[in-house]
Amino acid sequence: MSISNPSRPHVGGRKLQPTAANRAAGRAAGKRTSAKRHYGTHIFLSVMAIMWLIPLVWTLFTALRPKADTDKYGYFSLGGSFSFDNFVQAWTQAGFAQYAWNSVLITVPSVLLILFFASMMAFAVSRVNWKFNITLLIMFTAGNLLPPQVLAAPLFEMFKHFELPYSISDSGNLLNTYISVIAVDTAFQIGFVTFVLSNYMKALSSELTEAALVDGAGIWRQYWEIILPLCRPALAAMGTLEVIFIYNDFFWPLLFIQSGDRLPLTTAVNNLQGQFLSNYNLIAAGAMITAIPALIIYLMLQRHFVAGLTLGSSKG
Repeated sequence: MSISNPSRPHVGGRKLQPTAANRAAGRAAGKRTSAKRHYGTHIFLSVMAIMWLIPLVWTLFTALRPKADTDKYGYFSLGGSFSFDNFVQAWTQAGFAQYAWNSVLITVPSVLLILFFASMMAFAVSRVNWKFNITLLIMFTAGNLLPPQVLAAPLFEMFKHFELPYSISDSGNLLNTYISVIAVDTAFQIGFVTFVLSNYMKALSSELTEAALVDGAGIWRQYWEIILPLCRPALAAMGTLEVIFIYNDFFWPLLFIQSGDRLPLTTAVNNLQGQFLSNYNLIAAGAMITAIPALIIYLMLQRHFVAGLTLGSSKG
């Protein structure tokens, strides 16, 4: 005696196949359920996006207004005219052209050194079986847990007593040089990049290096000709993140560089600050100018930037 499943109707001993209309209705019901499930997430993300955009939009709004109109109508008003005069004045008054070049001199070498040293370290701890690979990876990762400001005073004293020829440094030491900022940025960022790249390299097939080893390829050749070309997506993502991190750095250049004409672009806004009076419209325009390079880099390399946020999360 057989008992038929009531959820599957039979006609003449045969199961009825779902019609196209039933399948469409099922898909529609699934979509409605999914939409309800993510309804709260969409609201949360929308609120957070608005909260992040309000300061940016308000800064741009203030930068486009003349100070006279702001004094007349107030900051929280819509009256008055709008122009790009504050941007032109901020660019010329603060000397943004020189500061932008200083940012290039600091950011480009720092990013290249970080990617080079971190990729070598990641290769050593992920592709080479030796006794201390896990220990070194933990040490590099643990270094990121230390607040950089804790080392400000020791680093300043160490750089002050590190003598250099006057042909290299007009101060006779590492202070007031781009080298000091590049060295500190490189040291503090290597740990993070090493951790991410090591997870990426672990996902690569071990047969690649094993075949190269059989063919007589040494460690350097395995790293430079086999593993590194396969890590181009990871290197591009990390390069994008590091450019933004180092370009936006304000603390280390302000600590180690005393000459105003050597400071990076992010510190140029200080030149718009008066001794007795502050033109906040002009300062807002300067702040928007400093944000433009990072925004351009993000828009150009957005795909790599987003990939960098989750790189290594599903590897290893």
